[in-house]
Amino acid sequence: MRHLPDLTSPDDDPHLWLEDIDGEKAVAWVDEQSAKTMAAFSGPGFERDRDALLTIMDSPDKLPYPSRRAGHLYNFWIDAAHPKGLWRRTTLDSFRSDTPKWEIVLDLDALAEAEGEDWIWAGPETFPGTHDRALIALSRGGGDATVIREFNMETKAFLPDGFTIPEAKTDVQWYDRDTVIVCSALGEGMATTAGYSRTVRIWRRGTNLDDAPVMYEVPEDHLAAGAEVIIEATPPIVVYEDVIGFYDGDDYPGTIDGPGPRLDLPTDAGKRMTPTALAVKPRTPWTINGTTHPADAVLLIDHDAFLAGSRDFQTVFTPGERLSISHFFWMKDDALMVCALDEMKPKHTIWRRQAGGWTPEDVTGLPDIGTAHVWPMDTVRGESDGTLMANVDDPLTPASLLAITPGTAPALLKRAPAHFDASGLTVTRHEAISTDGARIPYVQVGPEGANGDAPVHLEGYGGFGVPLLPHYGAGIGKTWLERGGVSVTANIRGGGEFGTAWHEAGRLAGKRLSHDDFAAVADDLVKRGITVPSRIAAEGGSNGGHLIANMLTRYPERFGALFCTIPLIDMRRYTKLLAGASWMAEYGDPDKSEDWAYLSKMSAYHTAKADIAYPPILIATARKDDRVHPGHARKMTAKLQEMGHEAWLYEPPAGGHGYGKDNAERAAFTALGYAFLRDKIGWE
Repeated sequence: MRHLPDLTSPDDDPHLWLEDIDGEKAVAWVDEQSAKTMAAFSGPGFERDRDALLTIMDSPDKLPYPSRRAGHLYNFWIDAAHPKGLWRRTTLDSFRSDTPKWEIVLDLDALAEAEGEDWIWAGPETFPGTHDRALIALSRGGGDATVIREFNMETKAFLPDGFTIPEAKTDVQWYDRDTVIVCSALGEGMATTAGYSRTVRIWRRGTNLDDAPVMYEVPEDHLAAGAEVIIEATPPIVVYEDVIGFYDGDDYPGTIDGPGPRLDLPTDAGKRMTPTALAVKPRTPWTINGTTHPADAVLLIDHDAFLAGSRDFQTVFTPGERLSISHFFWMKDDALMVCALDEMKPKHTIWRRQAGGWTPEDVTGLPDIGTAHVWPMDTVRGESDGTLMANVDDPLTPASLLAITPGTAPALLKRAPAHFDASGLTVTRHEAISTDGARIPYVQVGPEGANGDAPVHLEGYGGFGVPLLPHYGAGIGKTWLERGGVSVTANIRGGGEFGTAWHEAGRLAGKRLSHDDFAAVADDLVKRGITVPSRIAAEGGSNGGHLIANMLTRYPERFGALFCTIPLIDMRRYTKLLAGASWMAEYGDPDKSEDWAYLSKMSAYHTAKADIAYPPILIATARKDDRVHPGHARKMTAKLQEMGHEAWLYEPPAGGHGYGKDNAERAAFTALGYAFLRDKIGWE
């Protein structure tokens, strides 16, 4: 066997040719691998699951999540007849009815057919106030790069001479009817090392984008330049953003003519601004004027007072060991919604501005188990009447969509149907003890009294401060739980279940502890008598794919099969592949010896060995993923196969950083993974 990458010679990589995404040789190898995988696992079980998942995804009774613009509720809808989707609108009264009357604004299937393009919806930016124009983002095949085109909402047609930006990673916002603010990687010298925009340009109607003046730019090695328009101010405030890294940035409030002074706040603080108020959430303890504000506290202050030098903040949220901030946003009349998690149970409080400060008002009527996600109904804060929307569910209860009008209890708008038989199933919470003694919570769903050798589907993520909350999983319910299996969600460090401290513990060198946590959950399931290692099927995607690859190389004895999707695996080269450089704040810089010292130990591409027994693994990615390079999955599969291990690859030609570009592809991707897992843990 030829030499393969390892820790003694990490840069000696014979598989670099597989990083050529559309290279003829690489694509031929990938297509052959994918065909073998489909042939091996696309039997009756796969077809049954694929059809069941597609039925759920295309269900006419699924919840239509709307946002309000100029008195209409807009929704993007996908079903069997419209696999690419419809952008549509209705009135609130009609939406409340059992059979809303929807007006089609844009039929994406018809557009794609007429233009011969594989268009995937990437969202609109409508003109505030009238909302009669939209800047619509369209992706070819589902990647992050988009084409921007101006759309007339009244005639329901694209403007041939309107604002149009060719394919690139782009963010665009309206300033006025004839001016847009463009943050785009399009053009010579316009991209950062991570592939995002490094400039903010002001583009006026009737001129060429190439001639649009650059009002602000960031160094090439920063993550991105951004901008936010606070449209309700007169004149509008333009906040120029230097996104230094994933968790650090500076803001420069200014005007259309350029940025003003830097906002005097820590670079790691989250900021939310209105014309008259400022909310701040420091990521690390912040001492100012003799007062130390803890990490994740939410602080409020009058905007003008802050600019005048005052630092007399009012603290409206103080975190605890298991009490953390989920998200926060400004509402109408300088009311701040603070959404928190208390032992992962949702807690929502509105802080309303009164004479002399802000006073709390708890949002009542929402469940305190499962999940309850709250957001504004209106897309533009200045146009809001204060109405909020909430999505509530739990592992055994389908989602409900609620409206929360100020001063009233939440009102039910829609309820999703049940997609699997939950009779006899229970939800329980448990804790595993990790390698350093930390308590790692996990949620188990399955038959009451499950024990012995139950088929377990175990998932985790553990990265970027993103929590995994106990929600209603129709797909896993139908394909796994309904048939007697057990589903487990591990709340490992690196996630956001318990705030920044929980994330920090699983970041950089701590990422190894995050992986230990997941393995500890698998071990605890065995110790509790629920199952045996050979019956544990584990799945994770993106950063979770990095997790699963490390389960293969670090804890192979604890799993029966692994489904590793859209993964990050080669930690030696990840910063050189697509958007990889943007994640150094999460993982570290492999070009620095001190970082490579710990990264090397969790670069599964380099630590995989031939003389260790590994569980079977299916590694799945997407050719159109322009965020995590498909080369990670390709190269890992190739190395494992050359070593004699059982490794399978699946790579559809489209889909972006996800499981497919439409419901049919997503259903097939997921069903293939579950068919593989069931087969390899001996559960059919």
